Amino acid sequence: MFVATLGASSYTYAEATWTQEMEHWIGSHIRAFEFLGGLPELVVPDNTRTAVARTHRYEPDLNPTYQEMAMHYGVGVVPARPRKPRDKAAVEQGVQVVQRWIVAALHHRKFFSLHEANKAIGELLIKLNRRPFRKREGSRLAVFEQLERPALRPLPATRFDLAIWSRATVNIDYHVVFEGSFGYGIAARTRR
Repeated sequence: MFVATLGASSYTYAEATWTQEMEHWIGSHIRAFEFLGGLPELVVPDNTRTAVARTHRYEPDLNPTYQEMAMHYGVGVVPARPRKPRDKAAVEQGVQVVQRWIVAALHHRKFFSLHEANKAIGELLIKLNRRPFRKREGSRLAVFEQLERPALRPLPATRFDLAIWSRATVNIDYHVVFEGSFGYGIAARTRR
């Protein structure tokens, strides 16, 4: 389950994915930005291998593909520190809410495709974001419309084109093995 939450309103986006591999991770981010209808200034992801190539307390190295996606959309990325859930408290709470209100509501249903599961999640997500707060006025959607939507930057004209980076060594016969195939030169990037 991929969950994205905005800080002030707790406006939540969630979807089911097959894995946490790069193309699913990036695709979930793209769909989250499109769901919001704009771009935040900063993204605080988990310190997962898909996002962070090398962890460091103050200056982690982002995965090159994830860095390209962030540059395409013009968002800053500050990964949460390992074992520091307070760095992303809004999302931790969002994950808990999604588990209680969406996953728990769907756990008895059987789905035969990921698309079908995400359609059911989307229907419950609309209800979740419109549900009134208990301890304050309004709902996630109302606070999002009032405070955060005006602060979001517009989406670029084109979607991010996913590229997978790979390191390759040139063999003695000047060939490079990439995804099981031989080629000339260095294949540094492929598009899917």
